[in-house]
Amino acid sequence: MSEGKTMNRWWVVFGAILIQLVLGAIYAWSVFTPYLTGKESDGITEFGFTATQTQLIFAIGLLSFAIVMILAGRWQDKAGPQKVAITGGIILGLGYVLASFFGETFLGQLICIGIIGGAGIGFAYVCPIAAGVKWFPDKKGMITGLAVAGFGFGALIWIKLAGSWFHLIANMGVLKVFLLYGIIFAAAVLIGAIFVKNPPEGYKPAGWEPPAPASAGGAGSDDYLPGEMMKTYQFYFLWIMFVFSALAGLMVIGNIKLFGINALETHAPAGVAAKASAIAGTAMAVFYSLLNGIGRITWGSLSDKLTRPKSIFAMTLFQAIMMAVLFWLGRSEWGLYIAAALIGFNFGGNFALFPTATADFFGSKNLGANYGLVFTAYGIAGIIGPTLGGKVFDATGSYLGAFIPAAVLCVIASILALIIKKPVKA
Repeated sequence: MSEGKTMNRWWVVFGAILIQLVLGAIYAWSVFTPYLTGKESDGITEFGFTATQTQLIFAIGLLSFAIVMILAGRWQDKAGPQKVAITGGIILGLGYVLASFFGETFLGQLICIGIIGGAGIGFAYVCPIAAGVKWFPDKKGMITGLAVAGFGFGALIWIKLAGSWFHLIANMGVLKVFLLYGIIFAAAVLIGAIFVKNPPEGYKPAGWEPPAPASAGGAGSDDYLPGEMMKTYQFYFLWIMFVFSALAGLMVIGNIKLFGINALETHAPAGVAAKASAIAGTAMAVFYSLLNGIGRITWGSLSDKLTRPKSIFAMTLFQAIMMAVLFWLGRSEWGLYIAAALIGFNFGGNFALFPTATADFFGSKNLGANYGLVFTAYGIAGIIGPTLGGKVFDATGSYLGAFIPAAVLCVIASILALIIKKPVKA
């Protein structure tokens, strides 16, 4: 399967999903936070982290992910996705392995899991997306949704392995789970990278013809270089919409278990309150993570029919509603499950809609570099969302002051989606 040889394009999807299953481990962070704060410390080393500290590790991981993806996007546009994905897998695995030795302290986990692990994800993440769009120009939304669905489903796998399926944390301890996960992550990405390659130059799926360029510049003139893209208002609208929409979902990912425990112990009937930790864990591991993956496929496929801006409008408006009612829905077991599922469903849509919108607006040729810049929005959202939730809770004992502002920002994103139009090059 050399770069210049045409292969069955569905092998690229297989490799992409395998890689993304591993990278989704960053969303499994909530399974560790109760042990790090001491709320579930039976037989586990007392780390004694605050809620804010646990969210800083998660947030720095997201920021490192987003920053490194700028470099990775440019590199993969030149060198192809395989080398870059392999580099990411090795760095991600190394971060978790190092955390098993140096992760007893907050600083150790911040550096190993947050900075190094996040960087590994940043290198590998864009490769399956950029390759997939080039192999499937006829189904960009659907194929991007499929490729990144692994990211959402991966969180479910790693949470359940560490928790209720094999009780790895309870049986091995947090640090040994880091070691095991690091080895698995590196091996799985290396296998997936075998299949993630660019199509031959000039490749077109059978029976498909590219649409005529929207500009007057002729064939290929709709491909923007990063510098050209950054001179358009569309880039900044996409970036702001991505920040506001992702912020809400990341706030919930980072805080849902602690929020669920607090809400259920305070407001639920005695029998439910006694099971608050298990219920909150199920909300994240099953309902949020599963619907996160499904949302990526659904929103991506829907956008091929509705257009990307209309799909972003619907997704962000729906997310605004869910964030506004989360505080009250989360006070009951099934309310928490429903809220987690729908917020996860909407959040997953970001990762199918924004890369394909970037390709629609600025072309597929430089998608790695261009989407790397758009994706910095995710890094900013990763800093603001989780830490805002943690800080508000540490200061007030409630998450209401974080959820409502997140809902307002999603409404603003939905308005921008109604205004944005495809750019036209002169």
